[in-house]
Amino acid sequence: MAIETKLCAARDIQIADQSPQTSVSEGHVRLRLAVASLCGTDLHYYSQFSNAGFVLQNPVTLGHEACAYVADPNGSEFEVGQLVALNPIMNCQTCAACLRGEENLCTAKKFPGSATTVPHLDGFFREVIDHPARCCRPVAKHVDPRHLTFAEPMACALHALNKGGVSKGQKVLVTGCGPMGLLAIAGAAARGAQVTAIDLRAGAVDVARKAGADEGLVIGEFEEAALDRQFDVVVEASGAIPAFNTALMAVRQKGRVSILSNIQLREAKVNLNQIMLKEIEVFGSFQFNSEFEEAVQLIEAGRINFDVLTAQAFPLAQTGDALQLMASGDAFGKIIVLGTDV
Repeated sequence: MAIETKLCAARDIQIADQSPQTSVSEGHVRLRLAVASLCGTDLHYYSQFSNAGFVLQNPVTLGHEACAYVADPNGSEFEVGQLVALNPIMNCQTCAACLRGEENLCTAKKFPGSATTVPHLDGFFREVIDHPARCCRPVAKHVDPRHLTFAEPMACALHALNKGGVSKGQKVLVTGCGPMGLLAIAGAAARGAQVTAIDLRAGAVDVARKAGADEGLVIGEFEEAALDRQFDVVVEASGAIPAFNTALMAVRQKGRVSILSNIQLREAKVNLNQIMLKEIEVFGSFQFNSEFEEAVQLIEAGRINFDVLTAQAFPLAQTGDALQLMASGDAFGKIIVLGTDV
C-alpha cells in the first residue's frame, strides 16, 4: 500500500494510506516518488499553516521539489521505470506572461503543495504522483535521484543569478547560507564568479566554502563596513531585513541586488536611500522559467557537488521529523526525503 503525508495543522504531519484514482487523467503520467527535498516554503506552511500571507484552507500534502520514476506512461513517450525531474509549475500556456516565456508569472498557473492554488493541489511528499507529462523532464540514466531532486531549487537559484546578471569574473556576495543561498553560491561559482558568503552560523559558512565560496564570513566576526561597495552583485538569500540592508551597503554603485529569499510580510526599516544614491538596481526573483532546463543540464553534467549540499535524508514516512529538523535550524544544507524505491 502506498502512503501519503498530510499537513493537517501547524506542525501536524499525518501519515495515511494513499488511494490513487483508478485512471490517470489525460495528459498526465503516473509516477512513484524517487526523492523529494524540503523548501523554506514547506517550512513556513509547516510552522504557521501559511506562507507570505497565503493561508491554507484545508489539509494538504506539501512538497514541490522532487524527481520520480514513471509507473504508467498513460500513452506518452515515457518508459516505465524512467527517472524524470518534476517541474511543479503547471502554467496555462496562453496568458500574456506565458506567451512571453515567463511561466513563473502565469496568471492562471497551478502549483502543488501551496495555498496559492485554490482549491489546493497536493504536493510531492507522497508515494504516488500524477503529474502533467509536459512538466516531466527525462534525464540521462547515470543521474542520481538524490541529485535530481535539486532541479527545482537550483532553477530558482539560477533565476536569481540571471536576474542579477551574474557572470564569470564578477564579485558576488550571497547573504544567507541556508539551502537556497548555498545553491546560489554553487551556481555562481560554476559560472566563474568570485563568491563571498556571509551567515550568522559558522556551520553554514563552512558548507558555503565547500559549495564553492571563495570566502566565507560569520556575521559578528568581521567589520561589515569592510564590505562597503565591494560587490558587483549581491544575492539576498536569508529573508532577513538587516541582511537586505547589508546588501544595499555592500553592492557597488550601479550594482545589482537580486532577492532570492522568501521575505515574509512584516513591517521593516529598509535603507531605500542607498538605492537612489548609488543607482542600485534591485530585482525580485520568483521561481524560474527556462532555468529549470538549465538546472537539469547542470545536474546531468555533474558540475555541482550536491552531496556536500545535502544535510540529511529521511524516509517518506518520517517527513514530519525532517520538517522538525529543518525548523530547528540545526541542519546545514538541504534535507531530502526518500521514496521507497531509492
